[in-house]
Amino acid sequence: MTIEEQLLASVRDRRGVDAADRLCEACVAVLDIDAAAISLVFDGANIGTLGASAEDARMYDEEQFVYGEGPCLDAVAQQAPVRVVDLADTSETRWPVYGPAMLAHRIRGIYAMPVVVAGQFVGALDVFMAQPQRLPPDQLAGMAVAAELAQIPLLDLLDEDMQAAASDPDSDAWAELTALTRSEVSQATGMVMAQLNIEPPAALARLRAHAYATGRRATEVARDIIDRRLRLERH
Repeated sequence: MTIEEQLLASVRDRRGVDAADRLCEACVAVLDIDAAAISLVFDGANIGTLGASAEDARMYDEEQFVYGEGPCLDAVAQQAPVRVVDLADTSETRWPVYGPAMLAHRIRGIYAMPVVVAGQFVGALDVFMAQPQRLPPDQLAGMAVAAELAQIPLLDLLDEDMQAAASDPDSDAWAELTALTRSEVSQATGMVMAQLNIEPPAALARLRAHAYATGRRATEVARDIIDRRLRLERH
C-alpha cells in the first residue's frame, strides 16, 4: 500500500480520540519519524492533545501549552506548515524555551502541518524526530494527507455543531472543544482562583509557571492540586 493508503486505513471504521491516536501511530510507522501528536489550538493557545502516538508525544505537545510557544501555535498563527530541521542549530532561535526543552528530550527535528476544519485553522499535526532530518517530498505529502485525515476525529467531536461551525466562524461550536481538553487543568485553575482570590488568567499563569519551574507537565500539577497534594501560594 502507498503511504496515503496506509494512513487512511488507520482511521477507517474508527471514531474520535481512538481515530486520532491510531492516525498518529500510523504516522510513526510509515513516515520514518519518532513521535506524532495532533494539537488543538484555540485563541492562540494549545488547549489540548487530540491524539498521540505514545505518551512521549503527548508530553512533547503538552509542553507547548506549558511554555506558550511551539510548532502547533506557529502553524495555526501562520496558517502554514512549520519546519525545523535541527533545533541544535545555533541559528535556530524561534522557541527560546520550548526548543531547549525538546533538546533535553533528545528531539532535534520538528514538523507541524495545520489542521483545518470548515475553513478554520483549529490545530496541527506535529511530528518529532530524534535526528536532524529533511523529510523528502513523499513523506511531506504523507504529512499533508495525515493533517487532512485529522479532520475526521474532530468532525466526530463537533458532531451536531458542525453545521453551525461551517456557517459561522464565531460559532460556539469551536469553544465547546475546550470542554474536551485538559479538563484537569480547568478544574485546578478554578481551585487556584478560589484559594488565592485571583482572576482566571492569573490562576492559569500560576499553574503553568509552577509546571515550568518544576519541570513537570501541567496536567500532573493540576492533578496534585485537585487531589490536594499541592497548594500554590501567593508570591
